[in-house]
Amino acid sequence: MSGHIDIMTDRAPAPAGHYVQAKMAGQHLYISGQLPIRPDGKPLDNDAFETQAERAIDNMLAILETAGGTVADLVRVTAYIVGVDNWPLFNQVYARRLGDAKPARTVVPVPELHYGYLVEIDAIAVVAASSSDTE
Repeated sequence: MSGHIDIMTDRAPAPAGHYVQAKMAGQHLYISGQLPIRPDGKPLDNDAFETQAERAIDNMLAILETAGGTVADLVRVTAYIVGVDNWPLFNQVYARRLGDAKPARTVVPVPELHYGYLVEIDAIAVVAASSSDTE
């Protein structure tokens, strides 16, 4: 047994390609890139940057919570944002959504993202094993 567990939730959009929302390897959770798409699949590609950033972060957090983690378990976040001018707004949304948690982070300004989205975010977390995980 590989010990790798697929993490999927209906609280975030279903993957549109050949991947899972996240993969748990031991206590390490690897969250796939999350776009500003509602859990019901409705894209927010025409919405303002702030709305898109909130949705992408909320998708990431929903997956984290499904795996048994909290925002405090995040150790690494990478955000791809269209336009360096959106960086200060991203910082505001990110700080508001993550609160006191301050994982290591990289923000990468890019010229464009798939389907015209303005932000994509992925993450790594270390989630402590719950009592139901030990046998």
